[in-house]
Amino acid sequence: MVEAMRAPCQMVSRRLAIGMLVGVMMSVFVVPTSRAAETDTDAKVFIDGLAGEAISALTARDISREEREERARTLLNENFAVPTIGQFVLGRYWRVATPEEREEYLRLFEQLIVVTYVDRFSRYSGEKLTVRRSVTDAESGDVIVYSEITRPAAAPIEVGWRVRSQNGVRKIVDVYVEGVSMGLTQRSDFNSVIRNGGGAVSVLIDEMRRRVRQDS
Repeated sequence: MVEAMRAPCQMVSRRLAIGMLVGVMMSVFVVPTSRAAETDTDAKVFIDGLAGEAISALTARDISREEREERARTLLNENFAVPTIGQFVLGRYWRVATPEEREEYLRLFEQLIVVTYVDRFSRYSGEKLTVRRSVTDAESGDVIVYSEITRPAAAPIEVGWRVRSQNGVRKIVDVYVEGVSMGLTQRSDFNSVIRNGGGAVSVLIDEMRRRVRQDS
């Protein structure tokens, strides 16, 4: 997952936003200013380590697709704030969704990210993620880790990772590809599907089911 969510080495286009599935979390967790430098360093190490772990776990050639998906799911849930991201991406429609729709939406949201991860890493071709710098957002306390993905015979891509710490646990809450938020991009995509379907969340759920079947 990482992506970046798509794995830090393949999640590189705006249309791949579902794999990064990252939105801004609803609550604010402020990191004390005195700890900013330490937090910046920790966040950089977190992203660098996640990139290596994802490549190692998901590019192995001697495992089944089921095992690959399970590894992707573990990476996703350990490193991304999936439920809160999913709620953010659904936006105002979260309030009108029924409890049953919310439950299925979150299940499909997670599965979409997982199958996208697996698909992207199956085509891994030596991309490399290099962490460049990190900055603490003074307003939220989040750390933005800036990295660069280099690809064979292609221009590098700038990817930013918004990392938030809650109760001592770091989670990725958004990813920026060339400065564009993947959480906001996916929110726009999902909201468009719902609007075009007459405002029914069930229309989005049907589309998500289709995407999962298509990508699996």
